[in-house]
Amino acid sequence: MADKILLSAAARNEFGKGASRRLRRDGQIPVVLYGHGADPQHLSLDAHATFLALRGNANALVTLDIDGKEQMALPKDIQVDAVSRAIEHVDFIIVRAGEKVTVDVTVLVEGESAPGTIHTVEAQTLSLTAPATRIPESVTVSVEGLEDGTVVRVEDLTAPEGSEFQDDPETSVVVIATPRVAEEDLETPTAEGEEGESGEAAESDEAESSGDE
Repeated sequence: MADKILLSAAARNEFGKGASRRLRRDGQIPVVLYGHGADPQHLSLDAHATFLALRGNANALVTLDIDGKEQMALPKDIQVDAVSRAIEHVDFIIVRAGEKVTVDVTVLVEGESAPGTIHTVEAQTLSLTAPATRIPESVTVSVEGLEDGTVVRVEDLTAPEGSEFQDDPETSVVVIATPRVAEEDLETPTAEGEEGESGEAAESDEAESSGDE
């Protein structure tokens, strides 16, 4: 298990947009914790600490310290300001040791495909079921040496230890192809060049006509 991410949480009794704005001005963000049949708990967390905990990993397992009692939780929905990218609100679900959860993880590509080819990622994320305490941050797909026309599907991948893919095995993840040159990109005589040649011929004809006169 990775190092425990501990966040101190405080209960909140005020709700609504006004209360949320006041929290954010004070460097806090509103969060809700629910799951396992428990009543939802309305809490607040330090905004900066929460940002650091979830930065780059939307599936980060955190431990919330609520009045001295620790509870493992997983972010279920993270609301981010469209301009500042600051976290505005988080829904957490309760998780317990030994429990498995289903999450979406990012697909990362490594290696270089065969010379002259490129790879296209068809599935940016994959769904998998994993132990709550060992959720992988990503699934790595190697394209090293793969030839034109190769399609890497879910069934070709090995799930992280203890995890299982939930997507259709036939789902395309990465496709290898040779870039096609569009017809308009091929070198052809330009209209300007054609006009130039026509112009030169016209000038020659005019010169000859002048000489005849």
